Amino acid sequence: MPSRPLGKTGLQVSPIGFGAFKIGRNQGAKYPCGYDLPDESSVAALLHGVLDLGVTHIDTAPAYGLSEERIGRHLAARRSEFVLSTKVGETFEAGRSHYAFDEKSVRDSIHRSLQRLRCDVLDIALIHAPADDVRVLTETDVAATLVALKSAGDIRAIGLSGKTVAAARLAQEWADVLMVEYHSRDTSHAELIAEAAERGIGVIIKKGLASGHLPAAEAIPFALHAAGVTNLVVGGLSLPHMAENVRLAEDAFPSTSASSPLRSHNGVRSR
Repeated sequence: MPSRPLGKTGLQVSPIGFGAFKIGRNQGAKYPCGYDLPDESSVAALLHGVLDLGVTHIDTAPAYGLSEERIGRHLAARRSEFVLSTKVGETFEAGRSHYAFDEKSVRDSIHRSLQRLRCDVLDIALIHAPADDVRVLTETDVAATLVALKSAGDIRAIGLSGKTVAAARLAQEWADVLMVEYHSRDTSHAELIAEAAERGIGVIIKKGLASGHLPAAEAIPFALHAAGVTNLVVGGLSLPHMAENVRLAEDAFPSTSASSPLRSHNGVRSR
């Protein structure tokens, strides 16, 4: 699968990324159908299969239950083959989301993610913001803390996974990457996506299939053809479905338009 530059981060990612929510959590999800968490052997087969398909971006978060530690357990030996994004600010315990954006909580979250993912540097760390994302950016220390952690070398690229256009616009002042919802039922971020791309900010689409309510055959080309979009994160537990997602992305971006191969992650060592 062709890779594309993620803004000015120096990272290259495949048009399709793998969203690792379902390998770690099945409570409080917005998908139309419930599911059981897969066992360890199934998770290993899925994660390795995703990389073998040519997917070079995996997205996770502390709020995704077992997801981070499972990625670390099964993919530490292949860490140089993919770009890894995780998040700060949200955890999920006892069936509820809990949010903390103070400096200590953010630093502790990054430290735990590094341990769980078994790596020395995080490629991308995003603010996992709730509905009041503007308040989070303007009244907490989270953005400044991420900037400091990036300067210290703990993170390569930082950004926001938010809810509103207003927050994404604010984040453009310091973010390397923005993760936004965009699909045929919600195009509210369309102008913002183009603005971010003009500024060299990488744009990743989340919920491009409207949490499973839109068919992949329509949703994937729609998202990936939007000007300024680099990558669309798609979750799931079926490797054949991921293979079909990859095919749809390849049809949207033929190999003749591929950019340079994924760059190696200098300094990243498996623990």
